[in-house]
Amino acid sequence: MDKTFDNKAWLLVLPVFLIVAFSAILPLMTVVNYSVQDTFGNNHFFWNGVGWFKELLDPSSDLGGRFLESLWRNLLFSAIILAIEVPLGILVALSMPRQGWSVAVCLVILALPLLIPWNVVGTIWQIFGRPDIGLLGYTLNWLGFDYNYVSNVFDAWATIVVMDVWHWTSLVALLCYAGLKSIPDAYYQAAQIDGASRWAVFAAIQLPKMKRVLLIAVLLRFMDSFMIYTEPFVLTGGGPGNSTTFVSIELVKIALGQFDLGKAAALSLVYNLIILIVCWIFYTVMVNADADRPPTAGAA
Repeated sequence: MDKTFDNKAWLLVLPVFLIVAFSAILPLMTVVNYSVQDTFGNNHFFWNGVGWFKELLDPSSDLGGRFLESLWRNLLFSAIILAIEVPLGILVALSMPRQGWSVAVCLVILALPLLIPWNVVGTIWQIFGRPDIGLLGYTLNWLGFDYNYVSNVFDAWATIVVMDVWHWTSLVALLCYAGLKSIPDAYYQAAQIDGASRWAVFAAIQLPKMKRVLLIAVLLRFMDSFMIYTEPFVLTGGGPGNSTTFVSIELVKIALGQFDLGKAAALSLVYNLIILIVCWIFYTVMVNADADRPPTAGAA
């Protein structure tokens, strides 16, 4: 029997497409327009072609050197964050209870750091780490450590890393906990009958079942850590020196500090392209992981 489809229902989502076009596509085209132009001021622009992009990718130029240095800082920061938060999130998820009133308590406690705005997180740790009035800074100096995140590069990096771990490990833990909760009890019963050790249960049952949520967690954490701006800007302002000046902070300095819109537009497009490529890689890995997954027992 033939069915007649009424495509008029798509008209209901037309306003959404118009809003997305206005809020995303048009600003993007404006950035593209600025990236191929230069100006002498007074809103008099002239064609510059791919000049800003060539300078951006040239390590010997001032713009290229600043971009590559901030890019390596971003990559290093993201690698450190993923190396800490993913294993720690798995450990927290494995330690959480599976039933009872304590489950709700643990979920609420884990969700609390995620509810704090990013600028407030930076302000909290800015005060918390001050050597004169901050509990962390005062305690470390009282113990004999010469801690000062304003003047010491290692202290600044350590503070930002610990701050991000405190803020976002809960997200990884909650995603992993959701993956653990989806594992049927039959798997654990079979492992108990076989006399499997705790490590064997984790390696053969829990970790494979968490693979998809772990990929999502890694993707989300990489994107957020690679685009980090508010927390380090509030905490250190990109210092001491340029040691914590990530790409986002460098972009703001060029766009608002120097008001060099052409360079900032080219930098933002390359920055966005890097994020899109990484997201595409993670998406491809997730799709291939689903394709390689064996069919369930009830599949026809």
